[in-house]
Amino acid sequence: MIGHVAVTAFLISCVARPLPAFGLRLRSCAMSKRVLVSAVLPAAVLSVFGCLGTGSAMAAEQQDGPSAWMLGNWGGARTRLQERGYDFNIGYVGEVAGLLDGGYRDDHIGRYSHQFAAGMHMDLEKVFGWHAAEFQVSITERGGRNLSNVGIADPRAGQLSSVQEVWGRGQRWRLTQLWFKQKYFGDRLDLKLGRFGEGEDFNSFPCDFQNLVLCGSQMGNWAGSVWYNWPVSQWAIRAKVTLARDLALQVGAYEQNPLLLDPRRGFTFSTRGRAGTLMPVELVWSPPKLVGGLPGEYRLGYFRSTARATDVYLDVDGLPQAITGNAFRQRSGKHGAWFTAQQQLTRVDGDASRGLSVFGNLTIHDKATNTVDGFQQLGVVYRGPFNARPRDDIGFGVGRIHVNDRLARQQRLLNTVNQVDTFSDPLYQPVQRTEYNAEVYYGVHVKDWLTVRPNLQYVKDPGGVGEVDSALVLGIKLQVVL
Repeated sequence: MIGHVAVTAFLISCVARPLPAFGLRLRSCAMSKRVLVSAVLPAAVLSVFGCLGTGSAMAAEQQDGPSAWMLGNWGGARTRLQERGYDFNIGYVGEVAGLLDGGYRDDHIGRYSHQFAAGMHMDLEKVFGWHAAEFQVSITERGGRNLSNVGIADPRAGQLSSVQEVWGRGQRWRLTQLWFKQKYFGDRLDLKLGRFGEGEDFNSFPCDFQNLVLCGSQMGNWAGSVWYNWPVSQWAIRAKVTLARDLALQVGAYEQNPLLLDPRRGFTFSTRGRAGTLMPVELVWSPPKLVGGLPGEYRLGYFRSTARATDVYLDVDGLPQAITGNAFRQRSGKHGAWFTAQQQLTRVDGDASRGLSVFGNLTIHDKATNTVDGFQQLGVVYRGPFNARPRDDIGFGVGRIHVNDRLARQQRLLNTVNQVDTFSDPLYQPVQRTEYNAEVYYGVHVKDWLTVRPNLQYVKDPGGVGEVDSALVLGIKLQVVL
């Protein structure tokens, strides 16, 4: 009962009053967060220990099949906890990348990066009897170094993509998820409230590849100054309405705060530094039997950020900034749009868990303020390629990142003003155009809790700079469910 009251107070204070990120009063929301932590979590902990104490002794580990977790079933406790609504998610991702040929340094170097994530998901209908309600909390830690930063691209421009997608947003611990979700009106309305990133719900995409152009929400990769992908979280609210059995419309509002990118603020609940609100809208079509009775998903979306954004070419007077040297013009916001498609095409001997699938992503960006003005991606994945290896998978994909022509014009003007035309001159500003990334991998399903994906990547014109040699990279992606 006390937990139900706490969550109700949390919802009232964060919805009935303005949320911090959206002009709402965040102190009220932060106060509710303390109520939530002090009331719901202790109740959950007591219930968890109750689960641990029931059934057979924990020392007697169940022997009813291969474990889905590296650390095992905890003497059957994990299964009992799941049955009662508690699901502990602990995972590790490690990525190795070695430069085989080409790149800026043309040197055989390698780097390793990783991510550790731990969280708990609660089915509150099982725990407290609240209809279609869920709670999620997760923390993450990232570490290591990225080959893209040291060997592939000219440091004056940097690589647009990354050959190790798990690197970035600060190599520190962060609170990545802390949200409550519930469905209403016959489950037609789905409300989600708390701290989470846009990519969890909008422009969502799997992350089996190691190259960034083929992993996760692509809007966050190319509009990252306003759209924060995992592992960054911010105050947010998302509403999803089911229009038909396979069609849904969702809208959201997310705190726009550049200080959230500071790795030292990974666990802050303050809205100090808030610059505006990012508002996405998306139509999601999930036909279960579009092609040969096989599933697919199609997403069409748009976002606008109200935070002020810097023009990439003009100064405060509307003249080329490279010539005047004045401050850049500030725009009233930033916007972008996307289309994402995933479709399974074949099955193997009637087994829909095996077969060929295709995917694609397209993003369009604000030419006034964004470094990248367009991105395209295409690829295929074949799951269960061999009868003897029904859970292995093979993937191939390619992505194209096009740099804003207005930014390239700015770079050319800078070189003219500085009277430099030699690429090796330290004052020379490399002119960026288009970067291409491709990857092929083979995923070995070693255990239910372990997948290893050796991969080969090719980066053409790193950073969109044609003077830099294209790079060939050997990688290995390790995914472990602990």
